[in-house]
Amino acid sequence: MQAVFFDLDGTLLDTLPDIAYSLNETLAAFRYPTCPLAQVRMFVGDGAKKLVARALPAGAENVDAVYAEFRKNYGASAHGRTSPYAGMAELLNGLKGRGVKLAVITNKPQEAARTSVEKFYPGVFGYIGGDSGNFPCKPDPALTRYCALKLRVALRDCVFVGDGEADIGTAHNAGMRNVCALWGYRTREQLAAAGGRVFAASPADLAKILENF
Repeated sequence: MQAVFFDLDGTLLDTLPDIAYSLNETLAAFRYPTCPLAQVRMFVGDGAKKLVARALPAGAENVDAVYAEFRKNYGASAHGRTSPYAGMAELLNGLKGRGVKLAVITNKPQEAARTSVEKFYPGVFGYIGGDSGNFPCKPDPALTRYCALKLRVALRDCVFVGDGEADIGTAHNAGMRNVCALWGYRTREQLAAAGGRVFAASPADLAKILENF
């Protein structure tokens, strides 16, 4: 194992409270019904634009305008409701100590992804890739393949860790091994139905699994 690629929301950071707050602030500004946290949990994972589209009433024709407002609101939130998962910093430091290269591959907008990662894990990752408009969102493997080129690692020697269906699909499409994070926003049953086969109950559990890769 030369590198580990991590999803961001629900894997490295619990961002759901900030996402839900900014989403509902945006919906309220457009006089749309707001969404409970449990519903927002099911909407995340496929990028901010799809999140907004799923939150809007059927037939809404101003998705682009609402999406632009959401990005502005989320960018201004300062991530005050976001928190790292217990044990994640220790896991990352242990991997770096072993010489493993680390990257983030997320469907979150690029600037928001970089701000979040650098706030909570400064200087840890060799590459942070989000939705910049230059690559399709996960589960398309294009950004993941580009990241591997940038880090000079072979995809077969990398592991993709994430809590969502898109992460399983990305790993499969890129020819990488995959570990499903059970502390995130999907259940074991949902991940298994999407093709997940290896599951980690916590960052400490993940560390033990990665020792054998």
